[in-house]
Amino acid sequence: MVRGRISRLSVRDVRFPTSLGGHGSDAMHTDPDYSAAYVVLETDAEDGLKGYGITFTLGKGTEVVVCAVNALAPHLLNKDLGDIVGDFRGFYRQLTSDSQLRWIGPEKGVVHLATSAVLNAVWDLWAKQEGKPLWKLLVDMDPRKLVSCLDFRYITDVLTEEEAYEILQKGQVGKKEREEQMLAHGYPAYTTSCAWLGYSDTTLKQLCSKALEDGWTRFKVKVGADLQDDIRRCRLIRNMIGPEKTLMMDANQRWDVPEAVEWVAKLAEFKPLWIEEPTSPDDILGHATISKALVPLGIGVATGEQCHNRVIFKQLLQAKALQFLQIDSCRLGSVNENLSVLLMAKKFDIPVCPHAGGVGLCELVQHLIIFDFISVSASLKDRMCEYVDHLHEHFKYPVIIKKASYMPPKDAGYSTEMKEESVKKHQYPDGEVWEKLLAAQGN
Repeated sequence: MVRGRISRLSVRDVRFPTSLGGHGSDAMHTDPDYSAAYVVLETDAEDGLKGYGITFTLGKGTEVVVCAVNALAPHLLNKDLGDIVGDFRGFYRQLTSDSQLRWIGPEKGVVHLATSAVLNAVWDLWAKQEGKPLWKLLVDMDPRKLVSCLDFRYITDVLTEEEAYEILQKGQVGKKEREEQMLAHGYPAYTTSCAWLGYSDTTLKQLCSKALEDGWTRFKVKVGADLQDDIRRCRLIRNMIGPEKTLMMDANQRWDVPEAVEWVAKLAEFKPLWIEEPTSPDDILGHATISKALVPLGIGVATGEQCHNRVIFKQLLQAKALQFLQIDSCRLGSVNENLSVLLMAKKFDIPVCPHAGGVGLCELVQHLIIFDFISVSASLKDRMCEYVDHLHEHFKYPVIIKKASYMPPKDAGYSTEMKEESVKKHQYPDGEVWEKLLAAQGN
């Protein structure tokens, strides 16, 4: 039973100085400090449960997302949680259609990141009150109820509410067996931890050797800054992992369209499964051109981690611009919008391989992709979820990886809650970690 009126919303700017070790570095983001706008919802219910929500950022600008969360707060305060989830579509639309705030969106950029953080906290609280991990809340939910949480505005030309319901109804067949399969074996993952662009060859080799020892069979390498350097690093990693294991490449939006085609052709000898984010995330037709050009080389295009919303995904699918679709748990409008994208991907028969890493992205997106397998796609063909081995120690319910697979979370909620000690230490700019770093920089 969902209960309680939302009595308090707080948000904090939490940053980890990952740039000091080159973690997360790629061709466009050379010095990221993995960060989050961290939202906490409290209610007047006697259970004392809180909802925790995050959205991921790279350091500077997190304070802007915090401002946007505070601007959205009046839509939640003093609202009954039961009323929110009872008409979740209506509430989602209320948040995303605020007649003044939507001018700095709509449904994209900072205001949408804030929407994601707030709604992630709502889903966390709902799942906790039901006593279930989020993936299980979704799997057990009646298809009609689930569909009622989604906003189909702007996507009915490719997916109607009735079609979404039919997909979920079909997904009921064999659902119990697929859930048992996930609980026993987990969801297949790939690693990006070995080959950040800022890592030395020595570090790359050490991390790659360790990953192979740990049973990883799928690896992603960052490319795009320097062609000769890419060739050398891709040769190094391909030689280490051997010809049978899977290699993916990620350019993080570095290239123009013709440049992407030429550059990837020169890396084709290393047999990548895909090239990720070869150009601007907004360039749907550009992705389609690259996708078509790479067919003879047997290389797919993957994108989605910086897609603004369901409308961009709709067009990417319509234009045949991707072969692998990458949802992000904190870029789109939380679970609500991500589910609509999973359903569109199912209709177009495009595998979903989520983006993860950052601060808490692995913790969150595992719920969505496990739900996708059990209730929507019913397939693991060409599917895997990204894993990055950073910052999990700061979460109360960190991901569990066994045999290079995500094991379904057992704890109630959306795995969004961070350890309070970590939050306090890394709060910007007055947490202990930042006070020391900023003082050192000042000297």
